[in-house]
Amino acid sequence: MIKVQQKISGSFRTEEGIAMFCRIRSYLSTLRKQGMKLLSALEQTLAGNPVLPAFS
Repeated sequence: MIKVQQKISGSFRTEEGIAMFCRIRSYLSTLRKQGMKLLSALEQTLAGNPVLPAFS
């Protein structure tokens, strides 16, 4: 997915930006695989109540 982001925006500005992008994409990917609603999970996370995926 990093290549997709680079194609859309041209590049990342910092290494920190790459790390944040990957962290968010990984979180969303995990939630999607577990069948959770992404929009509501993001809203809760931004409100300070992050949805934690189930770890097996």
